[in-house]
Amino acid sequence: MIAKAFVLGAGLGMRLRPLTEEVPKPLVPIFQKPLITFSLDHLAAVGVQSFVINTHHLPEHFERFFSEGYYRDFPIELVHEPVLLETGGGIKNAQPLLGNEPFISYSGDVLTDLPLAPLIDEHLRSGNDVTLALRDTGLASNVAFRDGRVVDIGRRYGYEGNLDYANVAVWNAAIFEKIPPNRKISFIPIVADWIGTGGRVGGVVLNQGRWFNLGSPQEYLEVHNTIAEGWRPAYVSDPEWPVRIAADAAIDPTAEIRGCSSIGAGCQIAAGSLIEDSILWPGAQIASHSRLTDCIIRTGRRAGGALRETVI
Repeated sequence: MIAKAFVLGAGLGMRLRPLTEEVPKPLVPIFQKPLITFSLDHLAAVGVQSFVINTHHLPEHFERFFSEGYYRDFPIELVHEPVLLETGGGIKNAQPLLGNEPFISYSGDVLTDLPLAPLIDEHLRSGNDVTLALRDTGLASNVAFRDGRVVDIGRRYGYEGNLDYANVAVWNAAIFEKIPPNRKISFIPIVADWIGTGGRVGGVVLNQGRWFNLGSPQEYLEVHNTIAEGWRPAYVSDPEWPVRIAADAAIDPTAEIRGCSSIGAGCQIAAGSLIEDSILWPGAQIASHSRLTDCIIRTGRRAGGALRETVI
């Protein structure tokens, strides 16, 4: 069992803009459930008992959401990066909180139900320094994986890549010695260098389950559609989720909600409106006789008229 996880929450979410202009990507809602809570539930389901989360963009949102210092019954520690340190620098910066035992890193802006137990088991069995979750994501194939070992990343040593990194890894504390302090750096060149000096870098191919990177507003809508069609990660314990319409949303009896639409807390939808395959964040207000299709209306925004594939 791995008891502690480092969940990366400090990214800027550039590809998901404008949704991330006012909310960090890890906190965008998926049927009223913040994205990062899926990673926390996933990790808790395999025995993780406490979490360290790094922040940079709009840190006050994390501070408010985790104001009690817990998620469910699990302790949460936030470590802020005034200057973004990227993945490697973020791990080094969190060293005092992560301790000397193996830990899991998990990107707080992906949504997946890939099986974590085989990754943990392989790391503990093999004596690896780091074990990467690998996958055919369709986005990249920069990792060269041969006979249970990662032999190259980005063709540093001439090996053709055949898999992508799936944003989850298990690390030994030896990684802290490899990363320079107070430096903005990805862990990818660190691991590539480690391979060249004899580091034990392993991997597990995890093509089971679903894996969503949420790289655009369109992909954000597609995730809602996938969930509306019946996909639900088994590790989500809340029997009420997905919440299609928040309990306090005010919807006129003559308005109609269709498809994979999600209506957030405090939303107001006026008479005669049709909301189809659209996401309304908390407090959104829709004028009477509006027609919204494939739209995203952000928190507190007003929308009206006939809109298609629009972000307000």
